[in-house]
Amino acid sequence: MKVAHSTLAPLLRNAAQGDILAQALLQPDREFSLSDLRRLTGHGLSMVHKEVNLLVDGGVLLDRRAGRTRQVSANPDYSLIGPLTTMVEATYGALPVIAEALEHLSGVEDAFIYGSWAARHSGESGPLPRDIDVIVVGTVNHRELAAAAQRATEQLGTEVNARRISPKAWAAGDDPFIKTIRSRPMVRLEPRGMDTP
Repeated sequence: MKVAHSTLAPLLRNAAQGDILAQALLQPDREFSLSDLRRLTGHGLSMVHKEVNLLVDGGVLLDRRAGRTRQVSANPDYSLIGPLTTMVEATYGALPVIAEALEHLSGVEDAFIYGSWAARHSGESGPLPRDIDVIVVGTVNHRELAAAAQRATEQLGTEVNARRISPKAWAAGDDPFIKTIRSRPMVRLEPRGMDTP
């Protein structure tokens, strides 16, 4: 199966590569198993395996065995780590940065990026988005959500607009706004502290 090229960062091979780099480079002190990367990026295990192999072979990532599990992390000695991290943060960084911003908020049941960023991530062509739209399903406090969006905005250098939807409204799905969001590409966020419904 042919994988679409990256429309968020055309210098990268594909969205899987961008998503893997974003997880590893923007969390340089963390190690990831291939299963972690599959869950965090939403790409299949075979695609994650292929891209990790290429990034390890190229010296961008390091890997080691922990029992039967392969752990990968950013290579701090890679000669282009600084510029590559800057580019990845500005393009694919939304997933790990916004997920981290939402991580400690209580009342988050689900969260998605939608709009132009999600469209580019899914392969629709167009210019780099000027903002990133986020929908949070749950009972999170509005002020805390706005503060989290501001932290993400400051880190990414791109405005993050976060909106809360009640679980009941999201489940019903009959609101025109919700119908519009669901009719277009969405990318699920995976905050580690997310409530389980």
